[in-house]
Amino acid sequence: MTGTGQRSARSRIKSSTDINEDESLRNARINLRNRRNTNRDHSLLRIFNVDIKVMLGFIIFAFLIILFLIHRLVKPDQDAERPRVIRPFPAPKLMDLPIFQGEHKESLYWGTYRPHVYLGIRARTPRSLVAGLMWIGVKDGRYHMRHVCQDSDELSNFLKSKGDGSGYGGDWAIRMHVQNEESRWDNNIQRSGHLFFYLADEDGNALTLSRDILDIHDSSLLATGSQADIGGWQLHLKAMDDLEVHYAGFRTPHIHNLSDLVQENLGAQARVIGRLQLSDTSVNSPNILIFQISARIPFKVDIAFISGTGVKSSRVEERLSSLTGNSLSSLLKEKQGDFDAKFDKCFNMADKVDSESMVVGKAAIANMLGGIGYFYGKSKISVLKNSKLKNHDSFLSYWPAELYTAVPSRPFFPRGFLWDEGFHQLLIWRWDIHICLDILGHWLDLMNIDGWIPREQILGAEALSKVPEEFVPQYPSNGNPPTLFLVLRELVNGIKKNKFTASENNEISSFLERALIRLEAWFQWFNTTQSGKETGSYFWHGRDNTTISELNPKTLSSGLDDYPRASHPNEEEHHLDLRCWMLLAADSLHSIIQVLERGSEHKKDYGSTAKLLSDFGILNQMHFDPAYGAYFDFGNHTEKVRLSWKEIMVGNNYPTRELVREVLERPELRLVPHVGYVSLFPFMEKIIPPDSWILDKQLDLISNRSILWTDYGLRSLAKTSSLYMKRNTEHDPPYWRGTIWMNMNYRILSALHHYTQVDGPYRERAKVIYDELRSNLIRNVVRNYHQTGFLWEQYDQKKGKGKGARLFTGWTALVLLIMAEVYGQT
Repeated sequence: MTGTGQRSARSRIKSSTDINEDESLRNARINLRNRRNTNRDHSLLRIFNVDIKVMLGFIIFAFLIILFLIHRLVKPDQDAERPRVIRPFPAPKLMDLPIFQGEHKESLYWGTYRPHVYLGIRARTPRSLVAGLMWIGVKDGRYHMRHVCQDSDELSNFLKSKGDGSGYGGDWAIRMHVQNEESRWDNNIQRSGHLFFYLADEDGNALTLSRDILDIHDSSLLATGSQADIGGWQLHLKAMDDLEVHYAGFRTPHIHNLSDLVQENLGAQARVIGRLQLSDTSVNSPNILIFQISARIPFKVDIAFISGTGVKSSRVEERLSSLTGNSLSSLLKEKQGDFDAKFDKCFNMADKVDSESMVVGKAAIANMLGGIGYFYGKSKISVLKNSKLKNHDSFLSYWPAELYTAVPSRPFFPRGFLWDEGFHQLLIWRWDIHICLDILGHWLDLMNIDGWIPREQILGAEALSKVPEEFVPQYPSNGNPPTLFLVLRELVNGIKKNKFTASENNEISSFLERALIRLEAWFQWFNTTQSGKETGSYFWHGRDNTTISELNPKTLSSGLDDYPRASHPNEEEHHLDLRCWMLLAADSLHSIIQVLERGSEHKKDYGSTAKLLSDFGILNQMHFDPAYGAYFDFGNHTEKVRLSWKEIMVGNNYPTRELVREVLERPELRLVPHVGYVSLFPFMEKIIPPDSWILDKQLDLISNRSILWTDYGLRSLAKTSSLYMKRNTEHDPPYWRGTIWMNMNYRILSALHHYTQVDGPYRERAKVIYDELRSNLIRNVVRNYHQTGFLWEQYDQKKGKGKGARLFTGWTALVLLIMAEVYGQT
């Protein structure tokens, strides 16, 4: 047999070829023996070396295999032991979709993504170059440092440019125009301005100062450096005015306290030389550079950041020239024209409002977009007291995550809020659908394995520096209104009604395709953890049923904070607003599945849930009071609750007084008789048939001046409520107990507009109320803006004055959609 190759050495028969080979081998052995005799030691050493290399290679290879097997065997156990609340949702991330890569990702690389400061620039990357502005202001005749947002001083314009030779993300430029009203200056204070522009590297990379920094007229170069993603870069300063420039360089991993570093340096210098002047010194390898730019007011300064400077084709001088001086003026004017044209196209308000209102509408969308931030860090998750965790910490850390999001208020709430974001996106998707999808994707990627999303995102040192420690932990038992479904429903309706281009349709559909599994998990989290004992009932978790200080235990998870609920929280209560949010979610999922053409059985589940939650008879049975003609929460409640002063002993028997809750009547399960925004949720969700007498009752509540109506918008709680404008604790003034809020007024207007479009006996009445309410809201917001320069968090129900956080360009910016009469359903 041939080709077997299976012979043993003992049975093998030698062929002629074998004999010849044996002879050759014999001769070779003789030659080798002779060589061994002359060089025996070297041969042995060579063989020994080969054996060692083989053995070492084998050992290393075996070791790597063992490590791999250990990793594969141990990792699942580690994941299993890791608490579920801090395990990411096990599905492909939305931000890995192709629509968020390439040109889209690069176009959003640089931005004013640090909303808590007046001017804060960073890249959408966890460890970024960070730039920003501080300046010396005057208050009560004294100097003070301005850095973190306090109001809306317009000090700069920011421009991005991507041209030939630019590094990744392109170049950017800033124009700072410093001027002041004569009345603001004290005669004893020199009329000069001091700007402090800084550049910091979060990754600790050293920044290099220019040699000619103190003589800015000979060279515009301030600093240089290099980063892996953008390559080499240069920072330049250009100005026509006579400037004085000083600098300081620091090295620290903490950049959220830059203003402290500057003030310490200035203070030390002032004590030595008696001037407001940085020290013109730097530590070795600084990762923070601060440049003081001083001049007589008024003056203008252009600062340009040029990326990709390490290659011959970078054309630095040409690009610098195009981003400063007259070229920058032309570019800014061009961008302003582009903004105005896009504003007209998106909102089409020319014949709907006057010029004063138009100014406010443009400010609303501009500040909303300008307040979009990028954050990176870990959420802090509260741990239940009965947790089986081995350590004794009171919180866990979420996984490191990034978030690209709009913020409610740059001075007061410069971070992500889940329930606010759905309202923000009602505006943003109309301006740029890609930015909207990007933000939605970032939020949904924060979902954990159970389908829960932390409601407030406080990511990174800068965000944490703005929040008291006790408010940082997030509670995994508590939700927040799933308002992202508001915008998702509009996007689906837009697809159905051909409002998007073919390309946009495909992008939205691919987003929904991947998002669906997360949206379903989110719905199921609510449907299981927040469900009540009765079918179709839900209640917000997180209310304190042991409080002795709150007049009515707050419902922070609802977003409506101190809006009155059942006086004694328990699992028997049904919250009307959450039921309506669940209807929105179920109906939206049903529509998404229809658009994606998924299986009918899949679609049927959400359709049946939506049908149940919109069933008018069941809704009325659970939440309607015919005597009031209003919808209410249901729970264990008494109206006989008050706050009373009580003397207590503290410390070394030191007496003090505090307000404590006093219950004068045993609570009982009943409807909670407080008319307000919650009462109108079935109306907002358009559940009420247009021919129902109950719709007429809703219009009565809305239009009655003794209940909800004011000349400035609808108040949050009726004047007839026992808790109207009542403090909830000694130090907790009323919040959602009477003042006017734009997000709820927008939704009520949306419903009124709907009832003006459908046949029914109350159509004309709805139209009259709609027109007057819309006019009142617009007029009051516009008046406040032109008087104060701000959009406000809320508005006083008596005189219409702005209240709460100023510069609240969150959901108050919905006034723009009210002006444009855009409500989503048409």
